[in-house]
Amino acid sequence: MRSRWTILAVLFVARTAMAFQFQSVGAVAPLVSDSVGASLADIGVLIGLYLAPGVALALPGATIGRRYGDKATVLAGLLMMLAGEMLMTTSTSWNLQVGGRLIGGTGGVLLNVLMTKMVADWFTGREIATAMAIYINSWPAGIAIALVLLPAIGTTFGMTAVGVAVSLLVIASIGLMTFVYRTPEVRPAGGIERSGISAATTYALIAAGLIWCLYNVGFAMVFSFGPSMLVERGWSNSAAGSTISIVLWLATLSVPLGGFLTDRTKRGGAVLALGCIGFALLMLVLSRSGPVLPLIIAMGVVCGLPAGATMSLPARLLDQRTRSIGMGVFYTVYYAGMLAGPAIGGKLATWAGTATGALDFGAAALLLCPFLLWTYHRISRLPQPMVVPSRQGG
Repeated sequence: MRSRWTILAVLFVARTAMAFQFQSVGAVAPLVSDSVGASLADIGVLIGLYLAPGVALALPGATIGRRYGDKATVLAGLLMMLAGEMLMTTSTSWNLQVGGRLIGGTGGVLLNVLMTKMVADWFTGREIATAMAIYINSWPAGIAIALVLLPAIGTTFGMTAVGVAVSLLVIASIGLMTFVYRTPEVRPAGGIERSGISAATTYALIAAGLIWCLYNVGFAMVFSFGPSMLVERGWSNSAAGSTISIVLWLATLSVPLGGFLTDRTKRGGAVLALGCIGFALLMLVLSRSGPVLPLIIAMGVVCGLPAGATMSLPARLLDQRTRSIGMGVFYTVYYAGMLAGPAIGGKLATWAGTATGALDFGAAALLLCPFLLWTYHRISRLPQPMVVPSRQGG
């Protein structure tokens, strides 16, 4: 019988493959520009398109999983990721690049929405916080691996080899999901889900979703446009990608550290606000030709601190009966903002004539998070309407 930790490892690898594919454009942005004649604005569009399907699929994603089964739906998502990558690899047509990115992103959305639930199915009541911290770290790990490997692969063997590398990791994930993953024998018991949530809860979830979105926009500007900024300063593609990846490797330590500080101090708001402000200030200094390596290390230490506190915001509002629809609202806001964020960053970089414009945009997004946190607290403290259980059958 496979242990829940083995199951977690399978889910970790699958989500790492998703992050690896997401970052496959930003990691080799200069090579993509040469291959398809794309500007920095176009690169921003391609990056954001991967998350575009989430705007439509975040809410119905859980329903799709319930109808066809979590494992089958995740496997379908992985196959879509593979198909999208193969389409991008076999053509330099801009339209096919866009199409492949959307197909791969659709598969990625199914993974993102369902696999968090799958972790909870295995770990509810048993090391759930530890399991979630490990699972969340698959995203920065996948991006860091992409930043280290893909520039060297692309520079040495060409863009086709980049697509092959991404495809191989997706194929490995398909194999693990097919032959190793299994559904838990006993699923956690829960109440009947309510069909709706109050207006105040919805507004608070929107505020929380915006915080998570803007935090990730700031993060994305670093690993999507940071390598291009260093290349502008004379760095090689490989050196730039490897150096920026340090942020992601250190984030795998700072994310659980932020969760620990939040739980220990009970001051999640302070951890979130100070983490976002510190992250933003370090980005602004880096974009103005500060000492690269010390700033990168400091950024890696600070950047993950707000993650745990941010992801706890929806949990404060939702019980087991409203968690599905509530998280659907939360992720819809996140995906909508992440679709626009990289595209805006790319356009600002093009307008400024340098990739540092995108980093400055990311810093501005991070600085908005403490103000949205204040809004979240104001809304969430509003009186909630009393829900009176209906009686049926007398």
